Amino acid sequence: MYYKIAMVTLVTALFISCTGNRSGKSNDHGSSQDDVTAVKGDKNELFLLVGTYTSDEGSKGIYLYRFNTGTGLSDSVNMVEVKNPSYLTLSPDEKFIYAVGENDEGGSAAHAFSFDKESGSLTYINSALTNGGGPCYITIDSKGKSVHTANYGGGSISSFQVNSDGSLTPATSVISFKGSGADSIRQGKPHLHSVMYSPDGQFLFASDLGSDKLYRFNVNDTPFEGQPAIQESSLKAFSTPADTGPRHFDFHPDGGRYLYMLGELSGEVIVYDYHFGELVQKQVITADSVGARGSADIHVSPDGRFLYASNRLQADGVAIFSIDPDEGTLTRVGYQSTGRHPRNFVITPNGKFLLAASRDDNKIQVFAIDAETGLLTDTDQDIILSKPVCLKFAQMR
Repeated sequence: MYYKIAMVTLVTALFISCTGNRSGKSNDHGSSQDDVTAVKGDKNELFLLVGTYTSDEGSKGIYLYRFNTGTGLSDSVNMVEVKNPSYLTLSPDEKFIYAVGENDEGGSAAHAFSFDKESGSLTYINSALTNGGGPCYITIDSKGKSVHTANYGGGSISSFQVNSDGSLTPATSVISFKGSGADSIRQGKPHLHSVMYSPDGQFLFASDLGSDKLYRFNVNDTPFEGQPAIQESSLKAFSTPADTGPRHFDFHPDGGRYLYMLGELSGEVIVYDYHFGELVQKQVITADSVGARGSADIHVSPDGRFLYASNRLQADGVAIFSIDPDEGTLTRVGYQSTGRHPRNFVITPNGKFLLAASRDDNKIQVFAIDAETGLLTDTDQDIILSKPVCLKFAQMR
């Protein structure tokens, strides 16, 4: 009972109104409802949701901006208060937002919010314990019925069902893993770092930094009430090279023919052929050339021509690769320096901009993407915000 009371207090909505800023750098944490209404007719406008690490002196939760995919300019809209929402996902209809609370074992949870695009507001619905410490990634199925978290500290995957009002049920399953890796300090036990559905929705994949594994589960897309969407008995493990430290991965937009996995420790991208749940390794290529052991995020451009991978701890920046249209293999074409600790980044749906969340410089950098080369140029239109660590786009309406 104490936890339920504390959780309601933790995520009580806090909305702040202020004047929008369209001149380049933005440091506002909210704007008026009139500002939101004024841009509804602009087809280039998207909502930008930002998850953060929170503190007494810094960010307080999830922040909402509007972002112009034609100009790269942004405006603050609103925010909702919640502790350490370090990763976010949207329901397929974008009416609900789900966030992890990346806390210790007792305070780790998945949070549900309603998303009103007319007013630009996020409203807390409920929370459910992950029963695994340090959840750092959250995903939802294409029907908006099942949510899963990857729990770094707990070395586990937690699964939840979504009710008709967008709320989360208590965890229907918590699947824990065993194993370790070559690095006795960073791979002493399993560390689940991401979880994602295959493009066809038939499988759920998860990366385990601690034991150098990619896991695959068969998906039950019509589970009964209280029944998990994935069954531990369907687990298949794919081993990566020792000391890889699998972190994030992405599928190629062309039917998911290729899977690209980034190793946090090795700083390498592993390219796989993908076909109905099966992976065949075909290439390993370096993203982190200085051996910093802090590679972070990876995304394929919407047109499938380029791949980007961020690196932290030394020579912070984004490695840029071209993708062979016939084989899916990578060729390194450049490297873009960023602010410190680019933990996460996102590419606009039109492929014109890449936004990098530079956690330790307290800003989101906006880079223009060259359509021919894939190379990046800093537009100097930063969004100033304490400890940004997750970026997601949503349609304005």
